[in-house]
Amino acid sequence: MNTPHDSPLGRTVAFAADYDPTLLFPIPREAKRAEIGIAAPLPFVGIDYWNAYELSWLEPGGKPRVAVATFEVPASSPRIVESKSLKLYLNSYNQTHLADVATLRARLVADLSAAAGAPVGVAVQLLPAPQAPWIGEPEGELIDDLDVTFDRYTPPQPDLLTVDTGEDEADEALVSHLLRSNCPVTGQPDWATVQVAYVGPRIDRRGLLRYLVSYRLHDDFHEQCVERIFIDIVRRCAPRRLSVYARYTRRGGLDINPWRATAGSPPPPNRRAFRQ
Repeated sequence: MNTPHDSPLGRTVAFAADYDPTLLFPIPREAKRAEIGIAAPLPFVGIDYWNAYELSWLEPGGKPRVAVATFEVPASSPRIVESKSLKLYLNSYNQTHLADVATLRARLVADLSAAAGAPVGVAVQLLPAPQAPWIGEPEGELIDDLDVTFDRYTPPQPDLLTVDTGEDEADEALVSHLLRSNCPVTGQPDWATVQVAYVGPRIDRRGLLRYLVSYRLHDDFHEQCVERIFIDIVRRCAPRRLSVYARYTRRGGLDINPWRATAGSPPPPNRRAFRQ
């Protein structure tokens, strides 16, 4: 079984000169989900939106082409793809001659779906591309300016999550730019804006903010952090509906944006946030 420590992450690896799908390094989701008590059937639906900004290949005549690609990996897939391996794989197209964009997309779909163990949606946008549909912050009320004292930065502290039992039921979206976690292999920081949208007992905003900040020194991949946030809120606050969506900043030409929600929730738009 592949583990993060077996991956090329954090190692010096030569870039492949030609197309090589064997560079993709899948990691099973099961072990990290088991740590927080997630088992089949999954208690959420979701998508991992990947945006790749450094995609290039050669036309039959040798002229380079560039594009931005979007990958939609279903949360139900048994595996994630380690991010550096995806970068190495995408860079293996740099000196590869392809007949057209359709050929490129077909290869991306086949290789990523095989690695994830489920169909992966792929879109390839040639340049120039329209800007307006791509950019926009997650909607909701910002909670970062609340007057709160912080002293817990790891591990994540679900006991900080409480509800205001005397208040009416809430239907709201809360946003914070203060989510930070660390890569479990390299220890490098990962920064994100997170949106928590829910219907149910009113979540105490100060407690939620302190809880999100308690990830600051926590080691986990993006997808696993979002799933832990979802599970902790469900267990501590019992919302009737819940959506947790994180927009992580770009690293190595890639950004990863996991979304997890109760069944029946519509997926959020894949719009690039200000920091991305």
